[in-house]
Amino acid sequence: MMRGGKVAVVGGSIAGCAAALAAHRGGADEITVYERATGDLADRGVGLAVHDSRYAELESAGYLDAGMPWVQLVRRRWYVRDDAAASPVGREIAVMPFPFRTYNWGPLWRELRGRIPRGVDFRAGSPVRQVLPGPDGVEVTTDTDSTRHDIVIGADGYRSAVRAARFGDVRPAYAGYLAWRGAFPEARLSDPELWAEEDCAYAVFPGGHVIIYRIPDGAGGHRVNWVLYTAPPPDLDLGLGLDLRLTGPTSLPPGGLTDALAAHVGHVADDLLPPYWGALLRETAPEELFLQPMYDFTAPRCTSDRVLLVGDAAAVARPHTGAGAVKALQDATVLESALATADTWADALDTYDTDRTVSGRAMVDLGRRLGGALVQATPDWRAMDQSAMETWWKQADGSGAFGGRVLKR
Repeated sequence: MMRGGKVAVVGGSIAGCAAALAAHRGGADEITVYERATGDLADRGVGLAVHDSRYAELESAGYLDAGMPWVQLVRRRWYVRDDAAASPVGREIAVMPFPFRTYNWGPLWRELRGRIPRGVDFRAGSPVRQVLPGPDGVEVTTDTDSTRHDIVIGADGYRSAVRAARFGDVRPAYAGYLAWRGAFPEARLSDPELWAEEDCAYAVFPGGHVIIYRIPDGAGGHRVNWVLYTAPPPDLDLGLGLDLRLTGPTSLPPGGLTDALAAHVGHVADDLLPPYWGALLRETAPEELFLQPMYDFTAPRCTSDRVLLVGDAAAVARPHTGAGAVKALQDATVLESALATADTWADALDTYDTDRTVSGRAMVDLGRRLGGALVQATPDWRAMDQSAMETWWKQADGSGAFGGRVLKR
């Protein structure tokens, strides 16, 4: 077992906190986390979901547990607008199992952050300016100092500076459509009896869909979380310099939507969705809305010299896979095992790379396939029934990896 050494983690979000835990459990003596943001990351209130089977694996590995606030989902109900439907939720075209736990990003981050040992140096407000590998370590430079580490873990997301330092030609590619996201307190929900707590709703329309589920609010209650996927009209004036030719990754923060982008959400809500789900989107205040252009990419490797990539820094799969946070946490479990069992840094990085590069590519491929089926080449939803939907879904999720791939340890 290799023990000791200095490890730097660039990025202090969920992936970064998990990587810091992995480095500690893997035997590192000194761990420094460099986080660009100065505010409390727990303020981020969007939802994420973890398949029950992946939860069991991550609980066994010590990265998730039942003490972290969560909501259990059981079913996924598919709805299509039908003005002749008796119910405002629309016409139900299929019901499928949906064994997922949902989390609120902020409280989940707070739980992981709280588990990092006090000996770890967590530096908020410390953007990394340069990562320079050498023959026996990596120099990390910030605005205030420059420090050598034995390895550097890039956990700094899809716009990763660490990845750019090692794989400068790898750039996230725009997938051709957007995700509008929103979340608001459950108390604002009208007629909650029309939507069971354990149900995830998919309201579908030509060229897209919205997925809606409850998440914990971190204080014993729930928030309503939704994600709308569709392409904007090609002549829509996006404003704010948002360039969908995407010469570089971008997004719009909560409250940052232009009038045109907000109006398009209103069009989908009023004209394309069943009334209940459209009204739900309308309940979201402007400061609760933000925008994510859809990207995907994978780095050719997860390691280079003594630099290692985790989470979205290594590969970004479209969120349809239901596996973004899962992948980051799985990366951490593999990293922990690699560090704990290797004799040298090179052995540890090779072990990690062999597992996670393959997994990342598989998830990106699945995300592209699901994005095509759910957004870019949608079927005639109104003609679908239970049998047709089950056949269609098996074709869309041909790998059976929806919700994340099985962790191999």
